Amino acid sequence: MNRTSNNLYIGKIGEDYAVQHLVGLGFSIVERNWRFRRLEVDIIASKDRILHFIEVKTRTSTQYGLPEMAVSSQKMSFLKEAAAAFQNDFPEWKKIQFDVVAILLQIGNVKEIHVNWDVYF
Repeated sequence: MNRTSNNLYIGKIGEDYAVQHLVGLGFSIVERNWRFRRLEVDIIASKDRILHFIEVKTRTSTQYGLPEMAVSSQKMSFLKEAAAAFQNDFPEWKKIQFDVVAILLQIGNVKEIHVNWDVYF
């Protein structure tokens, strides 16, 4: 498996774990991998009448830093742009929030999962 394929595979595993974690916290999953033009939102979920736009970052080591450190201000800007498009299509959502789920895997299992709630850059 080449590096790109491996990263996509790890990302998919991380997103699956993130969904399980969020559902366990009482969230309803609205969309996964929702696309608007060139933008993609990993998870759109709802809880307590708040719509959450969630970026998932998964790593297998901290060699290059913690997973959440890979979420740049540009990525958050893209996430906000996608959220605006989603709200345009679904204006019933009045309250939104941006979150990051950071996952550290070890031999295919979750070693650590952390949710950074209400992230703004």
